[in-house]
Amino acid sequence: QVQLVESGGGLVQAGGSLRASCAASGFIFSSYAMGWFRQAPGKEREFVAAISWSGGTTNYADSVKGRFTISRDNAKNTVYLQMNGLKPEDTAVYYCAAKRGRTATPSYREDEYDAWGQGTQVSVSS
Repeated sequence: QVQLVESGGGLVQAGGSLRASCAASGFIFSSYAMGWFRQAPGKEREFVAAISWSGGTTNYADSVKGRFTISRDNAKNTVYLQMNGLKPEDTAVYYCAAKRGRTATPSYREDEYDAWGQGTQVSVSS
């Protein structure tokens, strides 16, 4: 069955960096766009970044643009989120998600994603 497993979260000081990974299995990874979303305590889940099936197109939330980088390795069935310049407001549970289809533009819409991981906690101290 489809499985997404995130790792790489942790506690870091403001200004620091983390790299989250999401290992996928149970589906043809290269036929899916991938996305990262996050949910802070008391808030709704929000879009962070997405990448097309080929890795050729990316999409970012304005709040992370220039600080976060999404990438993928289709040979390893893994998507990454490199987070630099972390801020306390980046504290959240980060989820990866998979969206079926080789569309050109990766979606920011949560309701368009077909499968979700269990999340990894990222905490940023001030």
